Amino acid sequence: MKITELSIVFVLIFFPLFWIISLHTQDAEEAQYLGQRYRAALQTAVMDAGAVMHQNEKQNDEAGYDSTKFVKADKELALLTFTQTMALNMGIQDDPAAIRNMFNYIPALVILDYDGYYMLSTATELTGNREDSLRQVWSPKKPYTYSDSNGNSINFTLDDYVYAYDASAGKWIEGFQKELASTTQIPLLQNTSVFEQVRQSRIVTTVQDDLADVINRHNEFARKNGISYTFTMPLIAQEDWYNSINDTGIMAFIQGIGVGDQKINNYAIGGGRLVKKTAIVGGVDPLTGIKYYYPSTCGNGYRAEEVFTDARQAAAQGYFEYKCSNR
Repeated sequence: MKITELSIVFVLIFFPLFWIISLHTQDAEEAQYLGQRYRAALQTAVMDAGAVMHQNEKQNDEAGYDSTKFVKADKELALLTFTQTMALNMGIQDDPAAIRNMFNYIPALVILDYDGYYMLSTATELTGNREDSLRQVWSPKKPYTYSDSNGNSINFTLDDYVYAYDASAGKWIEGFQKELASTTQIPLLQNTSVFEQVRQSRIVTTVQDDLADVINRHNEFARKNGISYTFTMPLIAQEDWYNSINDTGIMAFIQGIGVGDQKINNYAIGGGRLVKKTAIVGGVDPLTGIKYYYPSTCGNGYRAEEVFTDARQAAAQGYFEYKCSNR
């Protein structure tokens, strides 16, 4: 056989193979590019949602004085912001149908609030035409609960404040763990180290178990929409879980978006902690009548007259700086 004939045979045999490999490489490169794009979009969306979820107009919804983590999460504003940011980054902000379809690949959103969590998932709604339709709904707030063999029950928070049922006393109590240790016989509240381990573990497993159930249910709804992909509980590092419950925030998951023969799966966690700024108090020395300003954490016995957001405001109103020893 001549060399030219061998060349033709070689091309006929191996060209389809090279072509298939080339297509697979292109799919892999496109999947990698889109994966990075969706990952960035998802992370940006949860960061934006976390940043606005504590914007309150009502004074009594702002952070409590006992805990910097005691804030009220606005889940609706967080969801709206998340949706807008995702749609904008995916180029579908003007396409309501595409936005609805986007949630076919978002099996769950989780809002971690101070004393419980909300989970957004797909649910079935009976329409007026007696047809089942699918929509995204929030669960009721679910507490971080724990109970022991003695009948005691504890609702955890994102810090060491608890709401507990003392079975031996037959009543509900609340307060910080260290404060309640001497006033109750609930075993878990007696040891700070054990309490913190159980608190973190219980919050994580509670959310994990609920999230697994929600994702399993999402598979049923996905099949009704013609999606053959099987959604699964994502593998999240334990360190990420514990970091996510350190403060209020939002978790989002995206799975099953097809790019060629690849599937894009990802999750993102965004914090929504509101850091309280120490107020500046303007007070009067009762002995001299001199006006001083100082942090609200300063104990000096002066008569408080005004409250300012910063020292400059206080100085402009004629107050002198007070050097606080326990600042």
